[in-house]
Amino acid sequence: MKYSKEELNLENGLKKEWLVTNGIGGFASSTIIGTNTRKYHGLLVVPIIPPARRRLILSKIDESIIIDKRKYELFTNVGKNYISQGYKYQISFEKSMLPVFQYKVEDVEITKIICMEHFKNTVGVYYKIKNGKKSSKLILTPVMNFRNAHGINKNHIFKVEQKVKGQKLELKIDDGNPIYIKINDGKYIEHHNDTFFNMFYIEEEKRGFEAEENHTVPGRYEIELEPGEEKVSFICSTEENIEEIDARALIVKEKARLNKIIIESKLINTEKLDKTKEEKERDELIKEFLIATDNFIIKRPLFNTYSAIAGYPWFLDWMRDTLISYEGLFLKTKRFDNAKKVLQHCIRDIKYGLIPNTYSEDDYRPLYNSVDASLLFFEQVKKYLEYTENYEFIMQEIYPKMENIIENYSKGIDLDNNNIYMDYDGLISSGTEMTQNTWMDAKYAGIAVTPRNGKAVEINAMWYNALKIMQELAIKNNENDKAKKYEKMAKKCKKSYQEKFYNKRRKCLYDVLGDSKIRPNQLFALSLTYPVLEPTSEEAQNMVETVTKRLLNNYGLKSLAKGEENYVEIYEGDGCRRDFSYHQGITWTWLLGPYYNALKRLAKESKNKADRTKFEEQLKEFTANVIKTFKIELNERGCVGSIAEIYDSKRPYEPKGAIAQAWSVAEVFRIISEN
Repeated sequence: MKYSKEELNLENGLKKEWLVTNGIGGFASSTIIGTNTRKYHGLLVVPIIPPARRRLILSKIDESIIIDKRKYELFTNVGKNYISQGYKYQISFEKSMLPVFQYKVEDVEITKIICMEHFKNTVGVYYKIKNGKKSSKLILTPVMNFRNAHGINKNHIFKVEQKVKGQKLELKIDDGNPIYIKINDGKYIEHHNDTFFNMFYIEEEKRGFEAEENHTVPGRYEIELEPGEEKVSFICSTEENIEEIDARALIVKEKARLNKIIIESKLINTEKLDKTKEEKERDELIKEFLIATDNFIIKRPLFNTYSAIAGYPWFLDWMRDTLISYEGLFLKTKRFDNAKKVLQHCIRDIKYGLIPNTYSEDDYRPLYNSVDASLLFFEQVKKYLEYTENYEFIMQEIYPKMENIIENYSKGIDLDNNNIYMDYDGLISSGTEMTQNTWMDAKYAGIAVTPRNGKAVEINAMWYNALKIMQELAIKNNENDKAKKYEKMAKKCKKSYQEKFYNKRRKCLYDVLGDSKIRPNQLFALSLTYPVLEPTSEEAQNMVETVTKRLLNNYGLKSLAKGEENYVEIYEGDGCRRDFSYHQGITWTWLLGPYYNALKRLAKESKNKADRTKFEEQLKEFTANVIKTFKIELNERGCVGSIAEIYDSKRPYEPKGAIAQAWSVAEVFRIISEN
């Protein structure tokens, strides 16, 4: 997507963001005019112990150019009482694989490209300058910090130590890890006690957080430009061998890596040359989504496993999110080696049958606040087998852990107050009024906003699905007695589910037994490999029709139907207001995935032809709308080249929450790649 000068006005420029990542949890992100509007924005945000302990290191580079003794500032910074005007010299912004900024001052044209090195805490900024007939001087001023990515340095006085050796600068800020900067040309001028006071973050003020911060300015680079063309490579890194790194080489390498991902996905026919306009547009959309999926896939070097960042800029990897995103991120893209390592990651620290939902950012301690991660695991093992047929790996390494999960869920798990057990009716009960262990996990000041303790609709759909998958694998492993045991458990679960979960009055399923609020979680009854509801039943059709009428919109499904108690449709305000609306009516894009699966199943398996035709038409309209909506969304709103975590549930359906969310991208991509 390319934005012209006319589109780079201040209002647009401050709303639209970009993101690039490094495959271990680090990232670079800002707005399309280079203004930092979040405390998370920066050109180098690095995980000290990947992917955790993120630190903001390089906030931005303020560029200016001197022509005929006149200084032009190309940067745009925001304070509470001022906005600098550098955006007026910007003539375009483009983001395909990498963000590209173009500026024009008099007869000087400057192109800036930002790139991170994969698996390294390094950013390269490459400047290509078409200088005019006069000599000029480019000034690059790094604006720096060394603080927790979630924190802020208000009224802070920095301690800065510098060592200069040739073109290499070594910095220590506030006794933090060494930071290295290198430039291929120019003179470095050291600054002393130079502080950038009160950078103002518009988005943080909206979110109820402290919004002003100080940065340090350790010095500046001055590059004399002769008439003609010049190229400048700026590198900032935590890697000591910075002399060996060149920004242009980083760009070439990263583009080659991304092109390899696109080609190996086999989702684009590279052999066909004579393509229609529609085919070219679809190819471009698939390419954009493949690049978007790559942003979330990370390696955990300490574990030698793979996972997925749940969302940028503030989440780490969550197993629930990774597993929901699994098919879209790893299988549709044919990243099967990575997919295998994700499954190995899931079982690495399994405890009493629970897969960790995430790991502590401070000490890497596994956290087990999830009833659904272990059950989602079964569906993704089944998907992995459908794509790879790698039964040897699954039966040797994974199947014993799956048995362990079933055993522990059956006899009961009280680790971290999860209170998980199989009741007399074969259904799973979990949680307490103060325990948030489903995906609707908002908690504020110790209060569970959406307590879903008891027998939750999606948990028991997942439980039935897990039992059926175990029955299938036991048969594959010639364990007939075990297969019969799992079959018996599944039948009991299914009978109880069908007897207890259907709400005749509301023509849908109870969200939790005893709770008749209309929520989207009921879609799991039809969306998994083994549906616990009969797709041919009136109950299944009624459920999908109710969800369609009460919850579906263009951007996802509402987390609660309008008219229900405590319904909220705008996500805004401080932490309290946001947490109390998070799962109380706000739209979640990822839920389009289970809705699509449920609709697809009805279109395929409904009893009579009229019903099948009706659902086929509904499915066709739905998929066309997803493609249309997110083709626009990927390019014209929010984070360029990605999809937000959530949306408001009323016009204009503003993107909110994390600017780039794994399960949003993965589930939309899965739908688009199949249509």
